[in-house]
Amino acid sequence: MKAIDRKYAQLLINTGVNVQSGQTLMINADPEHHEFVTLLAEEAYKNGAKEVIVKFNSEHLARLNYLYQDVQTLTRVPQWVIDEHDDYLKTDLCKLALRSPNPGLLNDVDSKKVTATAQARGKALTRFSNYSMSSQGQWLVAAYPSQNWAKAVFPDMESKDAYDKLYEYILYACRVSADNDPEAAWEQHNAQLAKQNLALNNYDFKSLRFTNSKGTDIVVGLVEGHIWSGGKKPSQKGVPFNANIPTEESFTTPDRNFVEGIVYNTLPLNNNGRLIDDFWLKFENGQVVDFDASVGKEALAGLLETDENSRRIGEIALISDDSPISNLNTLFYNTLFDENASCHIALGQGYPLIEDGGKMSKDELLARDINQSLIHVDFMFGSADMQCVGTTKSGEEIVVIKDGNIVL
Repeated sequence: MKAIDRKYAQLLINTGVNVQSGQTLMINADPEHHEFVTLLAEEAYKNGAKEVIVKFNSEHLARLNYLYQDVQTLTRVPQWVIDEHDDYLKTDLCKLALRSPNPGLLNDVDSKKVTATAQARGKALTRFSNYSMSSQGQWLVAAYPSQNWAKAVFPDMESKDAYDKLYEYILYACRVSADNDPEAAWEQHNAQLAKQNLALNNYDFKSLRFTNSKGTDIVVGLVEGHIWSGGKKPSQKGVPFNANIPTEESFTTPDRNFVEGIVYNTLPLNNNGRLIDDFWLKFENGQVVDFDASVGKEALAGLLETDENSRRIGEIALISDDSPISNLNTLFYNTLFDENASCHIALGQGYPLIEDGGKMSKDELLARDINQSLIHVDFMFGSADMQCVGTTKSGEEIVVIKDGNIVL
């Protein structure tokens, strides 16, 4: 592999998940990326990892399972699978998910099967997913190119050229180049995000109102004592890490009962291999009461019907339109990248971004108006003409975003 691969792997292990001596690292990846995964494992062991566990998952095999297995088989989660994941949590675990989507691969799959499978696994493995949501240990979502993904992003290019261009863009977005120090670049970037988070925290907004020319006009309430996050943060054990590489966002926890208005997406959503686009959601009292989509309406309906709280939101994130990923003017069909080109909202599970939130039970978080759900799915609604005005508890209105860019 190229020297740049080693540099990228070191960034993900050192600055991203920040593997510590004696920890167990779990890597989830596509089999196509076994060579890069080997690099990641090597770098983790150099950091003193006690064990590296690799889980390979193929979306192509998943598609076959959805097409040919019945719902009873798809939704069966054996006790040994639950026990296995619970056993991982007994170690000093950190997690790295390496994403490489196949946009639209599951468009011909029965949405009800996908929804039922997600429900079954979500319920069975709640403790394992909450480990990341509450940052009990370090975790990281990153990406690596594939031929299928590259052709979806650059359909008019030859396969090799598309692959090389996609990797070039990934490295650019992740601040990795042949002649720089990526870890130093991320220290600087994290410091800038921390400054932005501090400014937002100091205002302690009660709500944010977003408007743009596409038709979005939505007010999002924020939970009492909310904390803005983004960039480097500590795990509950005090280890600093970056949960996403790349990232450009400041995000916090909305009030699950205080969302009013209508929001239109500005970028397609690739969710579980199914494309959803040209959609809108109407909220009343925090819940989606109406929706439509020109592309993937059935998939969107399935997403909203995952559980009793999947029609409510769990995250609101601010990103300037004038930012590195946005300026690439490229649709990645990958939420990790597309969400960092645009303000976004997440349907479902809320991040416990309040003091000691990571230590609270589900019922305690609900009592603080933080949503609890089996899903956490981001969709993008930011635009170059987005306006956002924050209202403080005293009623003062502060311009947060003007013409697409954060101005605090």
